[in-house]
Amino acid sequence: MEETEFTEYSPAREFWKEFKKNRLAVAGLLVLAMLAVIAVFGKISTEWVVTFNPETVRLADKFRPPFSLADTNILPKGDVPLGGIYILGTDELGRDVFARMLQGTFVSVSIGFIAVGISMVVGIFFGGIAGFYGKIRIGFITVDTLIMRFVDIMLCFPTFFLILTVVALLPPSIYTIMIVIGLTTWMGTARFVRAEFLSLRETDFVVAAKALGIPEIRQIFIHMVPNAIAPVLVSATIGVASAILTESSLSFLGFGVQPPNASWGNILSDGKSFIFDAPWLTFIPGFTILIIVLAFNLCGEGLREAINPKLRER
Repeated sequence: MEETEFTEYSPAREFWKEFKKNRLAVAGLLVLAMLAVIAVFGKISTEWVVTFNPETVRLADKFRPPFSLADTNILPKGDVPLGGIYILGTDELGRDVFARMLQGTFVSVSIGFIAVGISMVVGIFFGGIAGFYGKIRIGFITVDTLIMRFVDIMLCFPTFFLILTVVALLPPSIYTIMIVIGLTTWMGTARFVRAEFLSLRETDFVVAAKALGIPEIRQIFIHMVPNAIAPVLVSATIGVASAILTESSLSFLGFGVQPPNASWGNILSDGKSFIFDAPWLTFIPGFTILIIVLAFNLCGEGLREAINPKLRER
C-alpha cells in the first residue's frame, strides 16, 4: 500500500495560499513593500545626503520639468542634485520635487500608521470593555449601552470636519495630526472588537478559562484579543489609506504638515497655482496618493478574503 504524506498544518501557510490567489491584492502588497523601502530611503537620504535636501532653494532652476539637467554653471557645487538631473523636476522655488516626495513619503506614511495605531489601541480598549464587561450596570444603564451610545454620538459628527476643527484650534504639528486622526477614527474598531468579544465570551475555551479561575486580564489579552484581532487588522489596513488621505487633505488646506517639512498634501497644494505652467507639481503627488491608497485598499480586500472562509472563491 502507498503511504500517504501528511504535511503539518500552518495557519501562516494557509493564509498565504489563500491571499496569493487574489492577484490584485498581491500587486497591492508589492506596491506597499516598495513604499516601505522608499519611505526608509527618503528618511535617510533627506537627512544625510546633501544633494537630496528638500529645502534647498535654487531659483535659477525653478520650474524645471522632470528629467531635466541642472544648470551646473550657475549653481554652487554642493547644491547640484544627484547626477545633475532633476528626476521629478523642480517647483516655483527651484526645490527638487524628487527630494520633497522622498521626505513626504516618510512623513505621510508614518502619520498614517501611527494614527491607525492610536485608533486601534483606543478601539480595542473600549470595544473590549463593552464586550467583556458589558452586562455590568452603572446606575440604570449598562457599561455596554454607555460605551456604544458614546460611539454613536462620535459617529454623528462628520469626521473630517471634526478633525479640521480640532487641528485649527491646536498648534500645527505632525504629532498633533497623528493624535487627532487617531482619536477621531477609533469607533469602527470598537464596534468590531465588541462584536467579536460578544461571540467569543460564550465559547468553550473562554468558559473553561473562567472555570479554572484564570484572571480576567489574562482571559482578555491571552485568549480573546488574539482571536478578535483578525477583522481589526483588515480594518486597520484600509484605515491607513484613509488616514493618509485625511493628512493629505489637511495639508492641502494648510492645516496639516507645515513648511519646511514636506508631505504629499502640501506638495500638491504648492502646485495647484501652477497647474498649467508646471503640471508635474500636481500630477506627481496626486497620482502617488491615488496609487498608494488603491494599494492599501486592494491589500485590505485580499486580507479580508483570506481571513474569512465565507468570502473565499469556491
